[in-house]
This record gives sequence, structure tokens and C-alpha cells, in this order.
Amino acid sequence: MVRWLLPDLSLLLVAVTLFYALVLYQAPTQFFRDSDAGWHIRNGERILATGTVPQVDPWSFARPGQEWFAWEWGADVAMAWAHQQAGLRGVVLLYLALVGICSWLWMRLQWVYGGSFGLAALFAAPLLTTVQLHWLARPHVFGWVCLLAALYLVETGRYRWLIPLAVVWANLHGSFILLPALLVCYGFRVRRCWLWAIGVSLATLLNPYGWRVHAHIWSYLRNNELLDRVAEFQTFNFHSEGSAQVMLALLLVMAGAICALQAGRWPHALWMLGLVILSLRSARGLPVLALAGLPMANAALSQVLASHWPTQFAYFARLRAWDRQIHGGALAVGIAVVFGLAAMGTNADFPSTQFPVVAAAQVPPSARLLAPDSYGGYLIYRGRQVYFDGRSDYYGAEFMKEYVKLVEVRPGYREILAKYDFTHALLPVRYSLVEALTTQGWRERYRDEVSVVLERNF
Repeated sequence: MVRWLLPDLSLLLVAVTLFYALVLYQAPTQFFRDSDAGWHIRNGERILATGTVPQVDPWSFARPGQEWFAWEWGADVAMAWAHQQAGLRGVVLLYLALVGICSWLWMRLQWVYGGSFGLAALFAAPLLTTVQLHWLARPHVFGWVCLLAALYLVETGRYRWLIPLAVVWANLHGSFILLPALLVCYGFRVRRCWLWAIGVSLATLLNPYGWRVHAHIWSYLRNNELLDRVAEFQTFNFHSEGSAQVMLALLLVMAGAICALQAGRWPHALWMLGLVILSLRSARGLPVLALAGLPMANAALSQVLASHWPTQFAYFARLRAWDRQIHGGALAVGIAVVFGLAAMGTNADFPSTQFPVVAAAQVPPSARLLAPDSYGGYLIYRGRQVYFDGRSDYYGAEFMKEYVKLVEVRPGYREILAKYDFTHALLPVRYSLVEALTTQGWRERYRDEVSVVLERNF
């Protein structure tokens, strides 16, 4: 009975994660601080209604009817189903469950790799600080769960389960390309991993777009001209507030890679070095580094540190032996119920301090609306056609250059205004384009602390 009532370290981390997300992070609004959640939900609803995945874009009047790869369609469907059950609160509940599963799997990986109890507990702080950078209601969180599951299956030698995992992953998020890369790293220790890398690569072809989605993702990730204009693909600002713990996570994985090299753990060393490179190139890689690198770093660092502090690490071993005897299964049900009810009792919505929650209602339904990409997903969620939204792979680099010229009021912006025949504008109050349009005779219909609605003077 005791083992069912007392939580192990994995369950404790899940409880801490959910408390942090709900109370400190304020997940019911912060999960939606990126407007892309809006179009993911609406796309999933279209798929549920029609039974088919889209082949062309249904939302942008700037590029109507162009080919579009909805390569995260599986996650979109899950989000849409949750939304149909309980609105945005249902989406919050879905993503709380996903981040909780991530924390549970992360702690289980500590023991699979042979990490110490003490370091696992200490590493939880930089984990949460780093991962919350990208806690958003977007499909990449499904990718995190798939990645942690893949690490567990590969390390425990359960390769046959990688094929169905690859199929599911390829229909949830583009990060499925990490699975063959992981197996290539392990191929330096287990030769058959090279064959499994080929097998899972073929399995990822089982998606509605076939090989074309691979070509599309490859082209997208190689387009530096485009990615240089997407903020989340830029290098993380280590001067920002709270960045010390993020830097700590990076340094721990780097140290773990060095220790793994010295110990001859080539697969772990190659994997961690790859994560470090990815994280230095793109802020999006930092949560992946914390999730998929810190457990390996624990094992490598513990092996070195135990030789210097044998007494302390012997104590950690006794704590782990005790932790192994409990799991808190009954308590897990209680935690799920408590946090589930707490999430359902919140007021989930897109943050009104960031999005035109009130201003959007002031725009006529038939308007050809000029609005920034940061509003695009939210406006799609509100049922509007948009000029631009966050699907940078769909719009492309040339369109983004034109967009930047327009919103920054650069020479030639008047021609772009005429090209798309905008009738109304919904812009953040800080945009210099607001004043530029006003001087051209556009009338102000509405203004609040967040947004301005302008109407062209016909």
C-alpha cells in the first residue's frame, strides 16, 4: 500500500511541473502567447469535418489557393478535438498533460542512463526554466514526447517499437527527422542501428503527403534567407532576464559530452554535441537540449564525480534504491484530477495584452485586412481571412521581404498597399505604419492600449 501512496521522484517532478505551469507560468493564457495555436485549432477542425488533410491554403487572401503542406495535421486534430470538448480550456488541459508526460519521461531517462538521484533532482530546475521558453499550444510539444519516448526505446533496445513511433511522429511534427539522427549516433555502438535508421526513415513516408513533406521540410530548414527572418530560429539572447539557468543547462550538457567522450560513450557524446550545436544556432533547440541532453549529462557527470565524492554519491544511490520501491500510482490519479479541475476552472484565452481581443470585433467581416503576422493565427481563429500569419514556410522569403518593407514603411510600401487593395488595417499601437496610413487619410475607427483599427478613406 505504501508504494501506491508515496510519490517517487518522477511523480514529484510531474506535480512540480503542473504547479509551475498553472500557477507561476499562467498556462491558460501563456500557452496562447503565440497566435499560431489559432490556425492549428481551425485546421484540425476542418480535417475532422471533411475527413481529409488540406492540399491548398484556405485562409490567406494574399496567396489564395497555393499548395500548402499541413505537416503537423495529427497534432492539429488532437487540438481541435480538445477544443470541441471544452474550448480553449480543453487545449490547455491537453498541453498540461503533454508537459507532464515530458517531465515524467525525462526523469525515467535519468535511471535508464544510470544517472544519480542527486543530480537528477538538481537538474530539474534548469530543465523547467529552459523548457518553458517554448511552452506553447503548438505541435512541437507532441514532438518532445515522441523524442523522449524514442530515447527510452533506443537505450533499452526496444527497436521494434520505433517503426510505429516513427509513423505517428511523422504525422505530428517535423522533428521526426531527429529519430534517424539519433539512431545514426547509436550506430557507432550498435551496428544494427544503421539498419533501423533506414527502417524508421522509410516509415516516416507513411503520411498524407509522402516523400514531398520530407522535401518541403528539408528545403525549409536549408533556406537561411527565410529562417533569418523568423525570430524563434535566431540565437537565444543570453543577456535576457532569467537566462542564467538556460546557460547552466547548456554548460551541463557540454560538460556531459566531454565526460562521455572520455568514458568512451560515443553515442551519448555525439548526441549531446549535436544538441549543443543545434541550441547555439537556434533558440528552438534549447528546450530539446534540456529534455534530451540533461539525462545523458547526468550519467556522464555522475561517473566522474562519484570518484571524487564517493560518500555523497553512495547516499544518492541509497535514495534511488528507496525511490525504486515506490511509484505513487494512487496519488497520480489524485494529482491528475486536482490539476485537471484547476485547468478547467481557469479562464483560458489569448492574452488580451498581446492580441486585438476587443479591436478585432471592430473590423467589418468583409474587410481586406492588413494585420501583422503575429495577429494572423488569432484572426484565423476568429474566422477571418488574413494577409499574413506565422506559417513562414508557406509564405516564403520573398513575401516576408515585401511584408517587412510594408510594416517598416520603407520605400515602395505604397505600391504594396495598392497591390493587395487593403480596406482596413489592424495594427499594434507602436507600429510606425499607423502614422503613415493616417497621414494618407486613413480614418481611425478604434484604438485601445494594444491595437488600432484604421479604415481606408474611400
